[in-house]
Parts: sequence; C-alpha cells; structure tokens
Amino acid sequence: MKKVVFFGFTGELMCFAHALFNARQMQDEGWEVKIVLEGQSTSLISKLSSDKNPFKNIYLDLKEKSLISVCRACANKMGTLSAAEAEKLEIDATLMGHPSMFSYLDSGWEIITI
Repeated sequence: MKKVVFFGFTGELMCFAHALFNARQMQDEGWEVKIVLEGQSTSLISKLSSDKNPFKNIYLDLKEKSLISVCRACANKMGTLSAAEAEKLEIDATLMGHPSMFSYLDSGWEIITI
C-alpha cells in the first residue's frame, strides 16, 4: 500500500486546501495518508473548522479519521496550540518539538510539502 504524508507549511487556506483534496482522494483510493500542519499552516486550525471555510467538510472527514496532526512547537509559536487541542488533533513533538520527517521516511512514507 502506498503511504503519503503531506507537510503543510503555508498559512494560505487556498494553498493548503490542495493537501486536503489530494489526501482525501488518495485515502478514498485505499492509500494510507496523513496531513501534518507545520509552520504557518498551524494558523489555519480555527479557520479549517469554520462555517466560512468552503473545504470544511473535507477537513472534518479527514479529522474524524485521525489523519491530521499538528506540530507542537509551531502551534505554540503561532498561538494555536489550544485550538489544536480543542479540535482534538494529534499533537506531534517527536523531533525537538516538531514532527520528524525522518520517522515518516524511515517507515516508508513519501513526503509532499505544501
């Protein structure tokens, strides 16, 4: 089975939406997928679940399947750690407070950055 993880770094919703679209399609096709919010993308946490977000349903679907995680250090720096915790998103701090790309690569995941 193919395994792909999207690392989102941009804080632009329209750009980040492509991670949501592609992750959903890959998951629907039977691939193992994950989305990691890093850097400025952690500022999107409250926007993703907003009724004003046209991609809210895709986000909620992926969130309910536990396919989204958040960088602890970046969310803390961006002031969104409490929002991530309230959303019950997985918080990842495996590499000095950040998610470890090595861990994904070492486990056979392909990494795509957005």
